[in-house]
Order: sequence, then structure tokens, then C-alpha cells
Amino acid sequence: MTCQSCVDTIEKKLNKVEGIDNVAISLEKGTVLVQTSLPSSIVQQSIEDTGRRAVIKGYGGVLTRFVTTQASRGVSSAVAMLGGTTGYSKTGVQGVVRLVQADPDVCVIDGTIDGLSPGLHGLHIHECGDISRGCDSVGDHFSLVDSQHGGPTDINRHTGDLGNIEAGADGRAVFRLEDSCVKVNDVLGRSIVVTEQPDDLGRGSNLKSPIDGNSGQRLACGIISRSAGLFENSKKICACDGVTLWDERDKPLAGPGRRNPSPASNL
Repeated sequence: MTCQSCVDTIEKKLNKVEGIDNVAISLEKGTVLVQTSLPSSIVQQSIEDTGRRAVIKGYGGVLTRFVTTQASRGVSSAVAMLGGTTGYSKTGVQGVVRLVQADPDVCVIDGTIDGLSPGLHGLHIHECGDISRGCDSVGDHFSLVDSQHGGPTDINRHTGDLGNIEAGADGRAVFRLEDSCVKVNDVLGRSIVVTEQPDDLGRGSNLKSPIDGNSGQRLACGIISRSAGLFENSKKICACDGVTLWDERDKPLAGPGRRNPSPASNL
């Protein structure tokens, strides 16, 4: 943002989006703070529809930050990259899933996954973060209690039973879930898996249904890692190669094309 006109345009755009409750924009800091129950990708796209570029630099809430840093000293936010260079994908499916401990009792799970067939697909947290053999080595559904497979609203369920997400005709699933069983601190280092078919939520006739559901092969997975919470990420540039946050998604992950011509000028 370079002027008040930018602020006015973005504010006008966001105020028209149903589901956004509050918008606070700082021209001086170059930040747009949004209070919403919408997936973060929708907010980012709404901003970029105005012709500006947006980078998510934190995700969560003031209560989250207070609770985790002052009381439990826990981690408030995490992220898993499915497919790509850090995750695994059998069929080209890839995406990002973010987890935020909104308060001690609610974890918000927000994500975008591309390359799926239209319709429902199971989403689960698995017990291991080992993708050395792809999604075959991530273990069973993660659970803190001895229980059978179920749906996210069931009392008797695995901790990692997140239910289904739905992909549109374009193969993209955009979702935002709120879960009372998952805690970010419990799932760090584990993995998230999206499956080929809908999760039967433990209600199917197949013998596997009460064990881990009957949702077909594991299409893609990613390790759950700590990420920045709200106001925690002040990074503007990568100190090792001079690439800014704004340039990062246009650069290859490694090689000659990664480095800026004159990184010293950005420091």
C-alpha cells in the first residue's frame, strides 16, 4: 500500500465480503488485520482482487497469544504443506493446512488443497511425521484416547478424525473447521493426510470402518510444523539470500534463480 487510496480500496472490498466482521488497516505498517470466520485464502484473494499483493504474516487472535505465551507457554499456530517439496503427494495433489489454537478449547483448522476430484475427501491427523515412504509411513490416525474411528462431532472418535472436506469442480477444496479435540501442542511433528474417497465416519459396513474408516488411498500428506501466530512474524527478508517475502513465491526454492541480484541493498 502506498497511499490512502489503497487503504480505502482494500477496506471497501473487504467490507463487502460476507463473513468478515472487522477490518483494521495501517498504511504506515502496511498491514491489514481482519477478524473473520472465513478461510484465510478467501481473505487473501479478496485483497489481491484489488490489484495489490498480500502475504499472510500471522494467524490467530489476541486471546490465543495471551493464553499460550503467558499461561501455558505453548504453541498457538502450526502449518502442514501437503505435497510440494516438503510433503508428499501420490497424484499431484498439494495444498496447505493451518492450525490455530483459537482458545484453550477450540482449534481452527483452515486450508486449501488443489488437485482433488470433485466431491468429498477424508481429512485426518496421523500419529507420525515420517514421510520417508510417503503417506504409508505416517502411521494410524492420531488419538490421545483408546477409541474407534468416528466423525468430528462424535464423542467416541480419534483425536485426528477431522471428517470430510469438499472439492469443487475445479478440484480445489477451501475449508475452515473448528475442533474441540485437537490441540496444536499435541499434533506438532505429526502429519495431516487427505484421502481419495469420503470418510464414512466409522459408520460404514466395512470391517475397517470403526478402525480407521474406509476412505480409500492416501493421496497427499504433510508434516505439522510450528508457524507464526498473530503479530509474531516480523520477517520481511530472508537473511541467507536476500529474497523478500513478496518475491518468495515467484522464486525457485534453490539455485541461481533464487537469489536477488543485490541482496545487500535490501538489508
